[in-house]
Amino acid sequence: MPSDHANPQSATSSVDFEKVGSEYFQQRELKKGAAGWVLLVGLGVAYVISGDYAGWNFGLAQGGWGGMFLATLLMAAMYLCMCFSLAELSSMIPTAGGGYGFARSAFGPWGGFLTGTAILIEYAIAPAAIAVFIGAYCQSLFGIGGWMIYLAFYIIFIAIHIFGVGEALKLMFIITAVAALALGVFLVAMVPHFNVANLLDIPVKDAVGASPFLPFGYVGVWAAIPYAIWFFLAVEGVPLAAEETKNPKRDLPRGLIGAMLVLVAFALLILVIGPGGAGSNALMASGNPLVEALAKAYGGSTWMGSFVNLVGLAGLIASFFSIIYAYSRQIFALSRAGYLPRKLSETNKSKAPVLALVIPGIIGFGLSLTGQGDLLILVAVFGATISYVLMMAAHITLRIRRPKMDRPYRTPGGIFTSGVALVLACIAVVAGFLVDPRVVIGAAIIYGVLIAYFAFYSRHHLVAGTPEEEFAAIQKAEEALH
Repeated sequence: MPSDHANPQSATSSVDFEKVGSEYFQQRELKKGAAGWVLLVGLGVAYVISGDYAGWNFGLAQGGWGGMFLATLLMAAMYLCMCFSLAELSSMIPTAGGGYGFARSAFGPWGGFLTGTAILIEYAIAPAAIAVFIGAYCQSLFGIGGWMIYLAFYIIFIAIHIFGVGEALKLMFIITAVAALALGVFLVAMVPHFNVANLLDIPVKDAVGASPFLPFGYVGVWAAIPYAIWFFLAVEGVPLAAEETKNPKRDLPRGLIGAMLVLVAFALLILVIGPGGAGSNALMASGNPLVEALAKAYGGSTWMGSFVNLVGLAGLIASFFSIIYAYSRQIFALSRAGYLPRKLSETNKSKAPVLALVIPGIIGFGLSLTGQGDLLILVAVFGATISYVLMMAAHITLRIRRPKMDRPYRTPGGIFTSGVALVLACIAVVAGFLVDPRVVIGAAIIYGVLIAYFAFYSRHHLVAGTPEEEFAAIQKAEEALH
């Protein structure tokens, strides 16, 4: 059993690799060439578009409109810088592992595992939060919500993914386009009712720096950050489609950056026009804020409210559907490489990793039964921000240590750009503790359990020959030549 002991003092020491036969990889194949860059833009928007429909508004209760606005600007800057950096990394290392593969190349197996499991926490928890919001929309539309809705959506959309990725990606694109249309209808309908005074109608509290713009004071800006992240959370999952993309070195950067530009536009328009038409105070605790905003602005139920409610469900479905895809690919990559139980990466005749789809779905359904969408957001944001710190550190490390690596796309601004994202990600990690430290500590405990699994077991049973390990081997060989 060959071991990776190239540098006993580094984080790559004390891991053991097992060689496997070709049959192992034949049982773990994804469908090649299922997506081009346009579908990847749609996938990136699909991951996130539910954040425009529900969840962001809880930031109003933490920071007021001004606090949420400033937090959104900061997080938009972070995500833009991060997507430019991930575009470079994904063009260099186009594997289904995404962030795990990037950190594996920069920091070795330990770095890869820490990043991959942080991403996994994000993607496994986010659908549970979205399921709660879907339940709220269904309750408003049909009078039926709760666990039956959560279960039905998990079963239906996991089943579609099991059927095949090409069909799933095309369906996600259509659903996302419909959801974007509904956002357009909402914005047009709310513009005539816009009033600056509505943005600032939350009562001013007794806090340092409190004002109508920052009713909860300066600390409110920081506390609103996890909910500002909800406008963009999971767009970084586009590289997870690398092994199912026609031309990953070209298409992944286009998909990432294109999706992010669309999301920034939607986030700023929704945040300004929604509360500006209905009032920040009326929306800050709502489970379906866009529908309530229309009802408040128009004095009751209207066809526009019904349309946005009905089609808005498509936005929630798009994110729910696509993030299920994302968590399955992250689990697939980690399992194929031996970081998680190998059985999880086996694929069916449609090249779909069945257990990687089903098992997190069961866990997510159980979490959705709490009904605490706002707190589940915090858990997802914890995992996300940890992964952002590690991925941006990977970008900087690879730029410094391996400047001669082939980079089909190069990040504008280089390590300055990824450095800005790194600093803002560190701020975002701390922000979650300001909202509810118990929830974030709970998420950290889950992370610790996963780390213990790697430390005591799976690091001694890693698989040689996976795409991520092949990239690492090639890099070592090139370094030896220089």
